[in-house]
Amino acid sequence: MKWILKVATFFLQGFYNLLKLFPTKNKITMISRQSNSETMDFKLLREEIEAEGNYQVVVLTKKLEPGLGKKIKYMFHMIRQMYHIATSKVVILDTYCIVISILKHKKNLLVIQMWHAMGCLKKFGYSVLKSDTTTSAFDKKLTVEEKQSLSETMKMHRGYDYIFASSEASAPHFAEAFGYGLDSMVIMPLPVVDLLLDKQYIQKKAEEIKTEYPSLKKKKTIVYVPTFRPEEQEDKIQELIDCIDYRHYNLVVKVHPLTKLKKKDERVIWDRQFSSRDMMMVADFIISDYSAILYEAVLLKKPIYFYAYDYEEYSKTRSFYTDYQKEMPGLISASAKEIFSWIQQDKKDISKIDDFIKKYINLTDEKVCRRITSFIDEAIKKRNS
Repeated sequence: MKWILKVATFFLQGFYNLLKLFPTKNKITMISRQSNSETMDFKLLREEIEAEGNYQVVVLTKKLEPGLGKKIKYMFHMIRQMYHIATSKVVILDTYCIVISILKHKKNLLVIQMWHAMGCLKKFGYSVLKSDTTTSAFDKKLTVEEKQSLSETMKMHRGYDYIFASSEASAPHFAEAFGYGLDSMVIMPLPVVDLLLDKQYIQKKAEEIKTEYPSLKKKKTIVYVPTFRPEEQEDKIQELIDCIDYRHYNLVVKVHPLTKLKKKDERVIWDRQFSSRDMMMVADFIISDYSAILYEAVLLKKPIYFYAYDYEEYSKTRSFYTDYQKEMPGLISASAKEIFSWIQQDKKDISKIDDFIKKYINLTDEKVCRRITSFIDEAIKKRNS
């Protein structure tokens, strides 16, 4: 397997060397494997860059999905990536990009890793590479030696000039996860922060969702946004469903897009039309567990509760950068009944949410998208000087 990857890299580099003969344009290319459509972070940043009018922006989004046919299609997509990388001044990523890490690029190319999760809650990347814990970077259960070999062959997360971290407190975690020094870290939250602080957008989106689900206009709404689990514990989800008083509350369940959960209950809104982010905008109460959606939820300043029914088991396979039991800005409980009891009593601690934001999300008066475009301009000047 290793030699096949090396041979493939050799031929890709040869073809890429031809593409590098094309002139560099005033172009910024954004690449993601998170989605087959433009992510919200890319959309917001693209619109800001295009409004300034200094650069052409190309957005390339495509998931690397299982199946031989889909993998072949992704190979053709990689060729498209290579052309735009070869002719761009800047490449912005929100995930690992194969061709960025395994190929040698023009000296003037700037590569920025703008990771898709705002903060570091669960360990990932090089933080878990030498352990038996799992990470989303490897979709199979590999041995430690196999993980290290694959990482070395694929040059995981190599080739970045800058990596965005949402705060000073998060910077060491991102540095460890990507295998870089702190000098490569740039304190910069994600563009979506601008959206989460935009009251007009929130109001408009809430009205759109309530039009789709009229029952949300009549009762208080609880939104449950759990993390991805390969095997969902349906009995625990059912416990949560069964303890809600539906005379006075709505329950919206936003399962992870990759979940195989087929559960249905007519009392519950099983939404797949809106994003978890948007659905939280209509929430009166938010229930999560170990999901990085937390870093977006706190900006909405709504009560958050943590349904951590499998904490002991989960923490054995996915360790945390933070002290989960001490730092989560809300009640942590294995009991759905206890969580709903707190909701009924409207028990919350907004001050803890404020403290969490101050520590983990660097906010200023200037919008994040504007801050990022200013940083890109300065980085290009510095590279060309």
